[in-house]
Amino acid sequence: MNVSTLARAAYSSQSALVRTERGSEYEAFVFVTRKLHAISQHRGKATPQVAEAIDLNRRLWTLLAKDAASDDNLLPDALRASVISLYEFTRSHGSKVLQGEASIQTLIEINAAIMRGLNGGGSQ
Repeated sequence: MNVSTLARAAYSSQSALVRTERGSEYEAFVFVTRKLHAISQHRGKATPQVAEAIDLNRRLWTLLAKDAASDDNLLPDALRASVISLYEFTRSHGSKVLQGEASIQTLIEINAAIMRGLNGGGSQ
């Protein structure tokens, strides 16, 4: 199961229109990034809400990395490697956020950049 299939199942309502894979990935990033943004005021405090948002972000990036590493993935090798590299960075940075050693803003900015790319480079 790839990330778009999982995103479609997890974040779409029964009345939602059929989305493209790219659209489903975009919606998953919107959902997770909103969670990150909502807890950004917790600055350095490891609350349950912060842990939940970091966990959601990790799960999304884990799915993306698994999909990128799959033999069935048709993305160019360099892009696949970049996705896996970003996964590793976001996982590590998320741990630092939970320890109060880093800002959640970095994760929000990475996700926003991915959303812009999924949205055809438009501003979001």
